[in-house]
Amino acid sequence: MPLLNDEAIAAALARLPGWQQERTAIRKIYEFPDFAEALKFVHRVADLAAEADHHPVILIEFNRVTLTLSSHDAGGVTRRDLDLATRIG
Repeated sequence: MPLLNDEAIAAALARLPGWQQERTAIRKIYEFPDFAEALKFVHRVADLAAEADHHPVILIEFNRVTLTLSSHDAGGVTRRDLDLATRIG
């Protein structure tokens, strides 16, 4: 899958609230009322990622979850990352 240029990424992220480009990835931080709700969200993300055969980096810090998406095989952000970000919300 081809890499997207910065302009294409910026245009797509304009439609994805909270997602930001960080070098060769896109990232979003989610906050939940507590750890249990954060884990429920992570399980939902895991299901979506498995369906897409594309897996984010997931950092869980109590009630905060940071998701980072990058197509490592392509060396940066591709349509696959944006599609998964759209499905996650």
